[in-house]
Amino acid sequence: MKAAAVSFGQFCQAFRTIVRQALEGGGPPRDLSRLRWLFAPNLLSFGYALRTTLSSLIALGIALWWELGSPQWAALTVWMVAQGTRGKSIAKARWHMFGMVVGMLCAFILVGSMPQSPLLYIFWLAVGIGGFCFVGTLLPGPASMTNYRIHGMRASGFTYAIIALDGAAAPDQIFHIAMARVTYITLGIVVETTISSLFQYRLGLRARNRLATNFVQALDGAVPALVRLLGGDRRAVANSPDVFTTIVGLSDQVEFAEVEMGEHQHEGDHARAALAAIAVLMSRGLDLGALLSMPESQGKDYLQVAEQVAGFLKTIPQRLTDESPVAPVLRDLTALRATCTQLAATCLEQEMIAATNPPIDATQESSLSREGQLLHKLGAILDELQQAIEQFEMSRNPKPHDHFRYPMRSYRDWRMAFTNSLRASVTIFASGVIWIATGWTDGLTFMMFVSIVCALFSTLEQPALATQAFLHGTICIVGMSGLLDLWVIAQPTVYETLALCLAVPMLVGGLAFAWPPLALAAVAYNLFLPILIGPMNQGRMDEILFFNTALPLFLAMIFSMWMYRLFLPFDPDGLRWDLRVSILRRLRRLAQHRAPPPMTEVVGRGVDGFVRLASMTTGDGNTYVRDQYVSGVLSGMTIELNLLRLRGILARNILPDAARHATQAMMNRMQQFSGRYGGQYGRTARAADLAVEYLSRMEQAETNLSVREEMLRVLASLHVIAAELKENRAFFDASSPYLDRAFT
Repeated sequence: MKAAAVSFGQFCQAFRTIVRQALEGGGPPRDLSRLRWLFAPNLLSFGYALRTTLSSLIALGIALWWELGSPQWAALTVWMVAQGTRGKSIAKARWHMFGMVVGMLCAFILVGSMPQSPLLYIFWLAVGIGGFCFVGTLLPGPASMTNYRIHGMRASGFTYAIIALDGAAAPDQIFHIAMARVTYITLGIVVETTISSLFQYRLGLRARNRLATNFVQALDGAVPALVRLLGGDRRAVANSPDVFTTIVGLSDQVEFAEVEMGEHQHEGDHARAALAAIAVLMSRGLDLGALLSMPESQGKDYLQVAEQVAGFLKTIPQRLTDESPVAPVLRDLTALRATCTQLAATCLEQEMIAATNPPIDATQESSLSREGQLLHKLGAILDELQQAIEQFEMSRNPKPHDHFRYPMRSYRDWRMAFTNSLRASVTIFASGVIWIATGWTDGLTFMMFVSIVCALFSTLEQPALATQAFLHGTICIVGMSGLLDLWVIAQPTVYETLALCLAVPMLVGGLAFAWPPLALAAVAYNLFLPILIGPMNQGRMDEILFFNTALPLFLAMIFSMWMYRLFLPFDPDGLRWDLRVSILRRLRRLAQHRAPPPMTEVVGRGVDGFVRLASMTTGDGNTYVRDQYVSGVLSGMTIELNLLRLRGILARNILPDAARHATQAMMNRMQQFSGRYGGQYGRTARAADLAVEYLSRMEQAETNLSVREEMLRVLASLHVIAAELKENRAFFDASSPYLDRAFT
């Protein structure tokens, strides 16, 4: 006993020494920045965690008070729909309710159709969830966890699975089971929506201010790239991938601000149009960067006005941040635009004088022509900037009786939708086969968790990574729930004490969800905490019930992650190749005689593909190939836009017949451009170079001012196409399938 007392005293002394050294700074420094989300959260993160914890505990208390059979589903629903902002929470709650109704109806049909056919029952369950994933992939918006249209389909699959699998054991009670699940979900949504509304203040005004802040943030990211471009860095826009990613991310947030504003005068439509104008502005910058590669093109006039424009651009974000009106900004912008137009006209006039008064200086004439093209492109950049600022002003100060519309764009990928659907269906069906083949007592629980994971993550582009993060959160919650079930919650006998025991673990989960690196792991933690606690009025979660729930949950995560890596796994080379082929296909279609798409759609598709590539993580460290693909996607978008401009010029029918035939010959060559079999790329690039050379000679001899101006527009677009084809040859020459030989 004495020896034990001595050893315990030594332990206490050593522990005090360690604590004192840590507090006094002794020993090696410890990096605690990764835990800042826990011990030093910001006010918004703490507020989200606190109100969601309160909502979850209130929903759980009401469910226990009503003596519902599975009250944990009410608390789970609160964590599923709660988000950091009011607009996100309401939008997600609406789509969750819609998905709940669809999933409930489908579960009724399934249970009523084949209650005595286990294998067929599992097959149609898997097909149903796969169908929801198929539809969700085709809905507008990015394939992310924050796209709540897709979440509606995820909720459909989630509800379909839990009702159908519970109804499999008691098909004659399917109506009561469905109504119970609907009651839990509705209770959770109502409680979360009500509690979160109490934490909002001047919601509409803050939403409008957020729209203005988003525009300034996007413009603040675009300005440095444009300034470097005007300073002579022709790759400045192409080397600024974050700008396009920011534009897409901010554009997706507009709909949540619209929800928060309630009655609005199309501020969201104007905000989306303003952000789209910034994307078009950056595409104009790509055009200007391609023209800067022309020799002897940057004359004195261009350099002077480019310096003035760069100085003006540096001041725009700050001037728009202030509450001052935008009229002075637009006035200065109009003056710069007039200067560009005047200098371009002067270049054209001097070029005409040089062409008509011998001796003709071909070098000077060519230099003036190229400088005029640069000035025209710079004027186009200012035009897009003016349109963006005007739309920004309309979103900040809406006019009454405004009927402007700028809806969200949808770019459907049918192949990806089929892949996501098939992957989810096969995974769920395989889990059902395991249940039937093994006769596992808890196999139904295992299959339910697999179905939940497939419904949540199969619409993502990289579900294996998401499931891996989900597995980490599952491991954490299994340990936490084991501690709570087997030690802490075995003691309380009233709900108030139970709520106190659950408050701290739930608060930790809310703080983790508000920190982006832990968001997916925190989703698993928050969703499965109520399930593994299993609060009941007439009993407790003992060790047998806990292990019989935790083991199927853990194995379901392992199985789902393994299936995502084994069956139709994420293939970065294949996705890049598909995107490359689709760009070449669009180039051929744009050159053909059919109704052309609007410019906004071309830019939207290009930016969408760019964002998909930029967010692609391969795990093999081969980022160089990915970067070259990103550059190729931007180059493809630039060529598409210039093909649209050439089609518009040909439709005006101002060009002379010879110039028209030369331009049409390049378009005809582009109609057959596939980039494959070696010679396809070479013929198209050569056709663009020949068209530039031929039209340059014709433009030097042209004496009609209006015709010459039109030919300059054609030459500018042809120069851009030829430069982009030459600079990104490894991308457009598709005889090398994955650019391996070109870049590795």
